[in-house]
Amino acid sequence: MIQLFKMAWRDLGRNRRRSFFSALAVGMGLTLLLFLASIIQGEMSASIDSTIRLQSGHIQVRAQSYDEVKTSLKWTDLVENPQALADQIAALEPVKVASPRLYASGILAVGDETAGLRVVGIDPLSEASLPYKEGLLAGDFLTPDDREGILLGQALTDKLGVKAGDPVNLSVNTANGDVAEQTFTIRGIYSTQTYGFDSSTALMPLAKAQTITQAENHASTIFILLKDKNQIDAMVAALQSSQYKALTWMDMNELLIQMEQMANSYIFVFYLIVLGITATVIVNTLIMSVFERTREIGILTAIGMRSRRIMAMFLAESSLLAVGGIFLGLILGGLLVAFFSRYGFPVSQMKITGMLLNDRIYADLTLKDTVNLSLMALVVTLLAGLYPAWMAAHMEPVEALHGGK
Repeated sequence: MIQLFKMAWRDLGRNRRRSFFSALAVGMGLTLLLFLASIIQGEMSASIDSTIRLQSGHIQVRAQSYDEVKTSLKWTDLVENPQALADQIAALEPVKVASPRLYASGILAVGDETAGLRVVGIDPLSEASLPYKEGLLAGDFLTPDDREGILLGQALTDKLGVKAGDPVNLSVNTANGDVAEQTFTIRGIYSTQTYGFDSSTALMPLAKAQTITQAENHASTIFILLKDKNQIDAMVAALQSSQYKALTWMDMNELLIQMEQMANSYIFVFYLIVLGITATVIVNTLIMSVFERTREIGILTAIGMRSRRIMAMFLAESSLLAVGGIFLGLILGGLLVAFFSRYGFPVSQMKITGMLLNDRIYADLTLKDTVNLSLMALVVTLLAGLYPAWMAAHMEPVEALHGGK
């Protein structure tokens, strides 16, 4: 076996430039695969993290009849005395924070400009509100007793051309089906680095949201973050009741899960295309090597070398090309991923809505993806060497000797 690899190394060295560029083709293919896998992983991980922190939490407790699509404000669809229920849930050991929230649909008007948005009543003192407080860019954060202030995302204020301290007119739906209107002051401007959230969400204290929507002592949901996400299923089972339903972040983000599955399906097809191109380069390299060494193959066959050993010799060459290419790919891919994992690249200009995609996507390469893609590149390269190896092994000695003249 060692002798075979020595011969394969010698044969590849006959045309070093061609061998190098063949290995480089494998390396570039693997580099591209590693980069794409890291971008998909980084984008989906960041999107899921943003969705949990900003919007869904790990779990939400709602009334059985609550209709999220309609952002229902009927008292029968809301959680009654939500702070008391939140305190009970927060006392459970796996729970990090539990905070009531009220959702309503609204329209913000500034001069001739209007924007539809989601009004969210939050507890400004809750740890669940930290992402908005930490993202404050201008002005002040809300206080629980603030009755005239709201927080707006930077993407929305840039669109409307307003700043902290400016008055805006807000109209919201109410529990009895009417529309309530009030002039608010932009208390502060925040950024969560997520265009989809910042461009369509206005925050106000829960007490004020309950008053303006006539929801009184009710909330749409109890927003829950856990200390350990592996406890989600156990907590959901514990929180289910005849009056309330407990939903996981996966239940509330089916579209996001479907998009992740679809992205993985499409990227797998792209993997096959890239590896197919790489395999073509390897096949061409080895076939050229077979034609150049036709006479040599004939001599080896004539002196008694068995066809399976000749085949093994060419497979050894493809193995060396695969290993060399994978080594190059890991180096180049690692450098590329390291760069984009630190600096990322902006996507805020795309103004993507419908999912909470961060303004910058950072690469995130997992060990599992690295191993799987490297093995995939190795297998494809070895398979690519089968036909040239078979062709060399089945040459007739006489024809091979004449063909080399």
